[in-house]
Amino acid sequence: MSGVTTITVRVPLTVRHRPGRRTIVTPGGIAPITTRADPALVKALGRAFRWKKMLENGRHASVSDIARAEKIDRTYVGEILRLTLLAPDIVEAIMDGRQRTEMTLSTLMKPFPVAWHRQHEACQPL
Repeated sequence: MSGVTTITVRVPLTVRHRPGRRTIVTPGGIAPITTRADPALVKALGRAFRWKKMLENGRHASVSDIARAEKIDRTYVGEILRLTLLAPDIVEAIMDGRQRTEMTLSTLMKPFPVAWHRQHEACQPL
């Protein structure tokens, strides 16, 4: 071989961000990016970890402060914050859309065990 040959392929497309989803626009039209992740669970986990960080770095002193700032019910904030107690691999499974179909936001709003090994018995990812 006499040398390395480089080939460049150009595909004309644009990624448009729309509320709740991304779409790819190709010359032939719009092709949505599909995911199996439950948007409600993903949003709740995002909120939970954001609120946890706000508490840890002192931006808000309490759950009540977060509730006032977000203009939502204090009880709801507390229930969502509990999601930060989920085992890391369960959180990863939810983000990847690999959780069991029975694992919805409404089921995770109910009390679940804090011990990670007990969570795995109830929330085993696919």
